Amino acid sequence: MLHERKERLTIHDLAAAAGVSISTASKALNGTGRMGMETRERVKRVAHELGFRPNALAKGLLSKRSFTIGLLTNDTYGRFTLPVMAGVAEALVDRGVSVFLCAIEDDPALGQIHVEAMLDKQVDGIIATGKRVDRSLPIDLSNLPVPVVYAFTEGAAGSVSFRSDDAQGARLASEWLIRQGRHRLAHITGPESFFSVRERAAAFRFVAGGEAPVLHGTWSEGWGHAAVAHLWDAAVARAQDVPDAIFCGNDQIARGVVDALRERGLKVPQDVSIIGFDNWEIVAAQMRPPLTTVDMELKELGRQAGLTVLALAEGQVVEPGVRTLPCRLVVRESCGGGEPHS
Repeated sequence: MLHERKERLTIHDLAAAAGVSISTASKALNGTGRMGMETRERVKRVAHELGFRPNALAKGLLSKRSFTIGLLTNDTYGRFTLPVMAGVAEALVDRGVSVFLCAIEDDPALGQIHVEAMLDKQVDGIIATGKRVDRSLPIDLSNLPVPVVYAFTEGAAGSVSFRSDDAQGARLASEWLIRQGRHRLAHITGPESFFSVRERAAAFRFVAGGEAPVLHGTWSEGWGHAAVAHLWDAAVARAQDVPDAIFCGNDQIARGVVDALRERGLKVPQDVSIIGFDNWEIVAAQMRPPLTTVDMELKELGRQAGLTVLALAEGQVVEPGVRTLPCRLVVRESCGGGEPHS
């Protein structure tokens, strides 16, 4: 059976239905021009009732914009990029702006190809994101003809960039452990070459005391497991008490720590409280017990980056510099429960 093809509504149809001129209908939808509030709202209401959608190409030609934003990343697994992208898309979808992702790994040539493709598509702006805040993408984005905003990666000089406040997140975790009545804290974390690791370790020591042990290793369960053996052997050798709380540099390390404690016959959180960092739910929520952890609020990071690149694309003035966004503590069972704290 053949179905009659439904013709796309035009601005002429909308204007006729709303009883206004084509010019008035266009200005009402775009929020421009002078007219009564009742007229503007009537046009929008009729557009909604008719299911009218402006032609994106025509709209772009009139405004000299493509209503697309490019997202460039070297985060192959998407661990950090996917929540950032979700925030970008959430911020821009209601403004009629689409986002498309290009993964460049760590290949400068591939990065150049993707950037040129974005410019060919006349994107309104680019958001660069990555795997760590102290490393830039392997391509220079500083002299492009479109605005560039950086999120969770090192930005170019004079740019706008967003990152999570690692020191504040570490303070949240350390102070929460102390509030739970824990006094012998230790910190098991990643390589000291990472800016975020140094920020968290310094904040941990400020709260827990300068003598509280900080152990650096890889971002892995294996390192978490090995670090527990190191801590417990050192405590026995020095005839000292073992830690009653461990703040871990990421959730994978925390999982290794919990496994190692279980093998030693210790219970979490009864004997040792554990807090991770990242709130990677595929790990944190599925652990036994579920892991209390610090959420870096990457989705909000992406949302702010999206709004900022859009503002720059619209010609607004935005002060350059690094914006740090607060983290949030997600309380589960691994540190003894309680109410979520942020």
